Amino acid sequence: MKSYVILISVVAALGGLLFGFDTAVISGTINFIQPYFGLSEAGLGWTVSSLLFGCIAGVMLAGKAGDHYGRKKVLMLAALLFFISAVGSATAHSLIFFLVARILGGLAVGVASILSPMYIAELAPAKYRGTLVSLNQLAIVIGILVAFFSNYLLVGTGENNWRWMLLVMAAPAILLFFSLFLVPESPRWLAARNRNDEALKVLLKTSGKESALAELKEIGETLTVHEESKFSDLLTPKIKPLLFIGIILAVFQQITGINTIMYYAPKIFANVGQSNDSALLQTILIGGTNLVFTLVAMVLIDRFGRKLLIIIGSMGMTLMLAGLSVLFFTNQTSGVLVLVFILGYIAFFAASLGPAVWVVAAELFPNRLRSKGMSIAIVSLWIACAIVTIAFPIMLERLSGGITFLIFSLICLANLLYVLKYVPETKGKTLEELEKEFAKK
Repeated sequence: MKSYVILISVVAALGGLLFGFDTAVISGTINFIQPYFGLSEAGLGWTVSSLLFGCIAGVMLAGKAGDHYGRKKVLMLAALLFFISAVGSATAHSLIFFLVARILGGLAVGVASILSPMYIAELAPAKYRGTLVSLNQLAIVIGILVAFFSNYLLVGTGENNWRWMLLVMAAPAILLFFSLFLVPESPRWLAARNRNDEALKVLLKTSGKESALAELKEIGETLTVHEESKFSDLLTPKIKPLLFIGIILAVFQQITGINTIMYYAPKIFANVGQSNDSALLQTILIGGTNLVFTLVAMVLIDRFGRKLLIIIGSMGMTLMLAGLSVLFFTNQTSGVLVLVFILGYIAFFAASLGPAVWVVAAELFPNRLRSKGMSIAIVSLWIACAIVTIAFPIMLERLSGGITFLIFSLICLANLLYVLKYVPETKGKTLEELEKEFAKK
């Protein structure tokens, strides 16, 4: 039973791996595509963020498509889009063609960013849900590390090195597409379509004989409202506070600055005197740190809960970014301390806000509104990510590194205060138990 659930979660998390790879691979190409396409700093920001506009559209489409066609089929479509994007961006000779290919990849990332964690959450037993949904975040950071590592290995392949960097994504896209034939549809989606016999078969394999019938009955009780759910249902008095928590947490995850590091690390290191090869090598250390501390989060998230991890992580992120800011203010950026503070920031993020936000977003909303609630939260995440991605190179150029990283440090502090006051703990309960608990408040 446990092996079967892990298999399902790993296959679904391949969507997260592609998500991580596609968002991070651009970091290794920016020092090559900027002169190739003749981009200004602002133009570079818009080009890097083109993927994120696709993400926003992908999330908006994924919720409704996932409800109508099922989580599994729409993830298969995302795999095809990842493949098309990899080939298209790698063969682009004009900026427009490159942007279109990246936007198609963004559509796939948007779909994967909502449906992979949702699919895992709907299949995972409550006892292991935090860990299994965190597999998606683990896959994201593995994708990021693979992107950084492949970028480093391919940097010496000549003037077309950036094309090879982008083409690598085609391989895991093919793997995701064919792996999805091995896994079932979400039992909660099947039950919502009155396909209870099929839902029970899946639950028997994922939850066991003792729990399957009770769980199916509990799912049925939360789906007693038969009319089609609407986005306006998210604004009812009992659901609206949950929607706000989902949106605000998702936005904080991005505006605390994580993707300024993931997308622009080589540029940051180049700005403090590192060569391209050295900068790309140091991004591998960032990816490795991200991976190690995501594993730490997976061990701790069902033991200590989501809220405590976010609180500790936010404190650490605040201190690391403040330290980085001080280095820039005092012109002490030539030593190893810049890398130390960046790695410290990545470690605290990966052990807390990184995985926990995806877990909480998949747990907050009732069954009939989960895809719509997650869609709104994750669209907010990608909008915030796009704004930060566009703004960062301009901020770095006009405000200096000291002020830029001080701003992100203060945002981390604001996130800490918000979580302390407003975010509930969700560990150890079924999705239906959480739904009933939130309904009473």
